[in-house]
Amino acid sequence: MLETSARLLKLLSLLQSPRDWSGTALADELGVGIRTVRRDVDKLRNLGYPVDAVPGVAGYRLGAGASLPPLLLDDEEAVAVAIGLRAAATGSVEGIEESSVRALTKLEQVLPSRLRHRVRLLQSVAVTPTIGASVSPEVVMAVATASRDHQRLRFDYRSHDGTSTVRTTEPHRLVHTGRRWYLVAWDLDREDWRTFRLDRLEPRIPTGPRFTPREAPELAATTRGVASGGYRYQARFILQAPAEVMADRIATTVGTIEPIDEVSCALSTGANSLDELALHMGMLGVDFTVESPPELIDRIRVLTDRLSASLPA
Repeated sequence: MLETSARLLKLLSLLQSPRDWSGTALADELGVGIRTVRRDVDKLRNLGYPVDAVPGVAGYRLGAGASLPPLLLDDEEAVAVAIGLRAAATGSVEGIEESSVRALTKLEQVLPSRLRHRVRLLQSVAVTPTIGASVSPEVVMAVATASRDHQRLRFDYRSHDGTSTVRTTEPHRLVHTGRRWYLVAWDLDREDWRTFRLDRLEPRIPTGPRFTPREAPELAATTRGVASGGYRYQARFILQAPAEVMADRIATTVGTIEPIDEVSCALSTGANSLDELALHMGMLGVDFTVESPPELIDRIRVLTDRLSASLPA
């Protein structure tokens, strides 16, 4: 009986992988005959697991049922899910915090002690950063579905200054920086690739007609849009430091580094505040020159005079 139960658990684990299994392949994995596989599949069906027959290959797959069946996870998968749920509990998708905590509680109750210790150890030494604006799960799912199905997406978009516009796009992919969600899409009105913050986006349903995907922009172009495109001010600086050194210190979602020569590089970044840009650059610890915007140069002069005046005579 124990051998049969263990075999059923292994069969269920195999069927949960994203592939179709032939009866022969399952028999080889389980070390039994084809007839035993058929009987075990019938037992799983009697227990409520929707095992579908795959036409043409005499095989099987685990279908979607009326209720969620128990998931069989190996050690690494269980730890990854637990850490992901902990992150989601304080994450940037609005409304899933409570659900994440409930799911995490259920998972930790059944984790072996060795895995529970690993999860808690990782959590104890990890620092959860301050997140950016949250976005509703409905918006994430609507944009992700349109991107997957290659359907045009129209949405109301609020810019950094509060101006609202209606955009018609061919959505390509979602980018999550750990602070915010972004959509990379072809803007049909501007005839160019654009990056949109999801927390400023309200989809118009239903979606539009299907489209043929265009050649995607390079990752560097995507991260450049994430780093500066969604902000009120876009800035460019010349840093007196090698590009490889600054690339290790500045994430691609914060700024884009371009080498100039062996001892200098250019930084393109953005912010909604001139003071924020000035403070960030002052804390980098390297000499720099402001190329743009002009108003940042004026603001740094004002801040310099104010700081100088604060020093004792």
